[in-house]
Amino acid sequence: MPAFWDASALVPLCVPGQAELRGRHLLAEYQPVVWWGTPVEMAGALARLRREGHLTPAQAEAARRRMAMLRRTWREVQPVPEVRELAEDRIERHRLRAADALQLAAALVWCNRRPSRRHFICLDRKLRMAARAEGFTAVEW
Repeated sequence: MPAFWDASALVPLCVPGQAELRGRHLLAEYQPVVWWGTPVEMAGALARLRREGHLTPAQAEAARRRMAMLRRTWREVQPVPEVRELAEDRIERHRLRAADALQLAAALVWCNRRPSRRHFICLDRKLRMAARAEGFTAVEW
């Protein structure tokens, strides 16, 4: 079954030792659908972890390889004008950062603005709350 995955839930799946059992189970259960910009967000998060010393060079390389493998399994919502329009509205409505508003807007485009019974997998509390307010079943692991 497909579900929309935010970068915050995908990054730990790539970092050695970070993917808790629950995350791996969700990945087995829900095929990732992501926003077109998610790979950039993930690359930024991995680079930050490396710069801050949370990942060794070998771990960072392993995380990039896992990301590449994961990327082959997901579907991407493209940057169509509807995503931008919905994101602009969601920034104010939910007090989101721009990247989070784009994630939420992409999820709404993916489900044709009918989020009922659609899953939104996210570790960011504010974005998860916004997804719930829009009608998604927001999942944290």
